[in-house]
Amino acid sequence: MNHRDQISIGSQSILWVAGVGVGLLTLAFVLGVQVGKQSAALRRPMQKGVEDELKDLPEPLVDQLKIFEGDGPDKLVPIQKVDATAPREAAKSPAKPEVKTPEKPARPEAWTLQLLATPDAAEAKRVADKAKAAGFATTTVKEKGQLKVRLTKSADRAAVDKTAEKLKKSGFRPFAVKVE
Repeated sequence: MNHRDQISIGSQSILWVAGVGVGLLTLAFVLGVQVGKQSAALRRPMQKGVEDELKDLPEPLVDQLKIFEGDGPDKLVPIQKVDATAPREAAKSPAKPEVKTPEKPARPEAWTLQLLATPDAAEAKRVADKAKAAGFATTTVKEKGQLKVRLTKSADRAAVDKTAEKLKKSGFRPFAVKVE
């Protein structure tokens, strides 16, 4: 063989090529981790700001009591004080006969089935569409930052339990909730 047909690689060249390869693999790994973190952050619901958290707090007790005072939510009505030592006026007036009205029969409790509670709108839509395809009409309710997919029809507890069995056979995991 001629001297021209031979290729000679030194140990420094081998180390240099190996170092560049390790560097490229490290760079690809770090970039992959960063892309994964960003895509996970995009799928996660946005965190609430301080203003949103304050809106979720109940109103102060004074504001809640304004509803019962009758002049509207922005005016406080002074409370009349009663003197306990003064004679009652009711004793002077003739007694009125008490009229009893018949009581309304207690309304049976209404129940429905909830299929899902999630902050992810796409997941809620997917489950609602799947239920519709299985023949069940649904509604989506937003409560406390959660989207809750529920059946639109309500019934007594026994009927809801029978429907739950049908939904379980269709691959859902429903649970009963009271309708208010």
